Amino acid sequence: MLGQLEQIESRWRLRFTRELRHRPEKVWRALVEPEHLDAWFPTTMEGDRVEGAELTFSFRKDEAPSMHGEMITYDPYSVLEFKWGEDLIRFELRPESDGTVLTLFDTFDELGRAARDAAGWHVCLDLLDDRLAGAEPPADGGRSRWETVHTEYVEVLGPEAAAIGPPEEFLNKS
Repeated sequence: MLGQLEQIESRWRLRFTRELRHRPEKVWRALVEPEHLDAWFPTTMEGDRVEGAELTFSFRKDEAPSMHGEMITYDPYSVLEFKWGEDLIRFELRPESDGTVLTLFDTFDELGRAARDAAGWHVCLDLLDDRLAGAEPPADGGRSRWETVHTEYVEVLGPEAAAIGPPEEFLNKS
């Protein structure tokens, strides 16, 4: 279940694939509706859910400054793609049996942040699965899970992919 890192021309891309036991319509709502995003996505997403719309992303606990972006692809139940600051985030949904195969791509410039971001997205997808199942989020918001999978990603991706760690604000929050 670990994400994979690949180089795409001069950029880097993390890819995660999860098999979810929920129909694409339910997964789609969790990807785009604010009341569901709050449970698993690291920021708010403000802006129209239409291609070309300007977006603003704010961290709920002010861990980092707000970011701007743009909705690139909005194809309900199939593809959601947007600029998230400098990153390009893409979710692909594919129906399978009674569930959905969800693939998340995060394309970015700095190799040194790959392990940090991989651990973050890994935990986000765990929280998404919990939300879809109706489970309560962990009391620590996934911090202990992040620490565990971050160690795994550092080992698997190597030191050059772990040169940039979590923000100081993250380390100092309880």
